Amino acid sequence: MTILFIVLFILLGVFKVSRRFFNTPEQIGKEGEAIVHNILAQLSDEYLTLDNIMLKTNRGTTQIDHIVVSKYGVFVIETKNYRGDIYGNDKREQWKQIILTDVVYAKKWYKTYTYVTKNHFYNPVKQALGHTYEIKKQLSAWPNLKIVPIVVFVGEADLRNVYSNSHVIYGYDLISTIQSYTTIHLRDEDVERIYNHICQINVSEYVSNATHVHNIHVAQDMKRNKIAEGKCPQCGGNLILRQGKYGHFYGCSNYPNCKFTLNLD
Repeated sequence: MTILFIVLFILLGVFKVSRRFFNTPEQIGKEGEAIVHNILAQLSDEYLTLDNIMLKTNRGTTQIDHIVVSKYGVFVIETKNYRGDIYGNDKREQWKQIILTDVVYAKKWYKTYTYVTKNHFYNPVKQALGHTYEIKKQLSAWPNLKIVPIVVFVGEADLRNVYSNSHVIYGYDLISTIQSYTTIHLRDEDVERIYNHICQINVSEYVSNATHVHNIHVAQDMKRNKIAEGKCPQCGGNLILRQGKYGHFYGCSNYPNCKFTLNLD
């Protein structure tokens, strides 16, 4: 009976982690976006939602997971379907993911070993702010439009080690975060016009994922080359070594007009 219990315990653990190990990052990302789509479906009819929006930019294309248009503003949502402990803040170029995986080994007696996996991913706050910047450019006909970037984590992520001035939240906080904005910025007809305009400039049906990924790599190469030359990849200013609360970092000489930073760790 004890052996049967151990076997069932092992199989349960394998079942829980197998989807994560065998699914591709793209599949995991799509699962997360589907979860957020279902959450956003709980909003009332005064909120208009869009999924998987791809916009043309000066550097190629940018993909936005979700956009919510309402008279209270436009909410630009970046979705992350991650697990483990998440470490990051607004200034870090890369955030850290630490996953602790318990593996059960059974012979005469079962033993549990913990494996630590560390991954890095691009700062999602910077990603959301970049999307916000592009949306603001595309909606220049509404210069006073309220645009709110939101990073939402679904799955089994622990955000206790995240420090940000922007919204970095769990999926179950998404609706309340959006509904916390109650000041009216748009007329109903403007909400419809903005929604229709975003639909018109969405090129997701015409640009393949492969092309979008290629555009991302090209943009990243251009950014790395600029930084290697000591230039700010956002405005072309000079990068200056500075001392901050969390140590040394490079900042743009055009600060505060340009807030690009590059951490040294």
